[in-house]
Amino acid sequence: EIRLSLVGSEMCIRDRTYTLLGVLLAGCAGSGREPLETVVDKALAGAERQTLLMAEKYSAREGRLPRTWENGEDVSSDSRWWCSGFFPGVLWYVYENGRNPRVLEYARMFTARVEREKHTTDNHDVGFMLYCSFGNGLRLTGDESYEEVLLTGARSLATRFKPEVGLIRSWDHNRDKWQYPVIIDNMMNLELLMWAADRSGDKSLRDMAVSHADKTLKHHFRPDFSSCHLVSYDTISGQPHLKQTHQGLSDSSAWSRGQAWGLYGYTCMYRLTGDARYLEQARGIAGFLINHRNMPADGIPYWDFDAPALASTPRDASAAAIMASALVELSGFVPAAEGERYMAFAEKQIRTLASPEYTAPAGENGGFILRHSTGAYPFSSEVDVPLTYADYYYLEALTRIKRRLQP
Repeated sequence: EIRLSLVGSEMCIRDRTYTLLGVLLAGCAGSGREPLETVVDKALAGAERQTLLMAEKYSAREGRLPRTWENGEDVSSDSRWWCSGFFPGVLWYVYENGRNPRVLEYARMFTARVEREKHTTDNHDVGFMLYCSFGNGLRLTGDESYEEVLLTGARSLATRFKPEVGLIRSWDHNRDKWQYPVIIDNMMNLELLMWAADRSGDKSLRDMAVSHADKTLKHHFRPDFSSCHLVSYDTISGQPHLKQTHQGLSDSSAWSRGQAWGLYGYTCMYRLTGDARYLEQARGIAGFLINHRNMPADGIPYWDFDAPALASTPRDASAAAIMASALVELSGFVPAAEGERYMAFAEKQIRTLASPEYTAPAGENGGFILRHSTGAYPFSSEVDVPLTYADYYYLEALTRIKRRLQP
């Protein structure tokens, strides 16, 4: 019998936790490496120092949120940018692990800067904006005002669902090329709808999320479990009329962050529904990524899996962080031996990201934690820079591992 318990917003399979804990601890014995627990604790302590510096720098910049740091200059956004919820989320994860009251004050401050996005109906990123910020805030504080923001935001997101297509529309631009574009990233916004359905009792929100996940599974993925970036659907028939990339190397390539979005999204949907199809999809994607011939030995993917495997090819730390966080969760849903493989790979990624090669010293890197992410290589945008969502999913992965290591 498998017993499930709720830990924060996640289910952990407790009967397997101790097995994986033993494997993780045994892996350090006699290897000369620092125990993983020590790596995680040091990484979280360093993240708190760096994040406080970032919060202090931006605190007086009314309405602004950190986006990246390029050529020695800050690049920020207002709440309209799709990444606006990630820095508040970083603060919430830092607070969860350190319980520093200064961090809590900043978490509330920067979360408030995103509130107006609860009324956003012109893009699909409301889940990123609100669930990473207000969602974590609600989880950690129980602040009832945060619940209203999330429910309003979920209803705003739901306006982008067209029943005739069965999916949430991602973008409204390029209408001359795309009738109804849906990108793999959109899998990450379904958790907000699932939460809102459970909290409000509005079953239609759950139905939308499930429909979106089902049609994405059917049309986005190739036989090897890789995913194309964008599928545009005919608005009358509801069937695809175009499959291509927008940020990857080519229409047939495996854009790294897109693959990580898919892995994370289907792992999450399995947790929320118990539907075995989603678990099998997540396992297939995990196998594709871990065993890919172009996966570097340190576990940090090139920006696209079909890009040349050269030292000069940019890596994407954000893809690694998303993948590691998903693998930690997925490891609790599968047989023990398989879960151990997922945890071992996630550990490799975390050790690499926590190393001086990827983690910046305090006060450097514009206040961001991680270096060497890639935003949109084909547009020469945010190449080999820190990115706010890389920091967010890195901290989430560290937090999930820390929970797993605690008996």
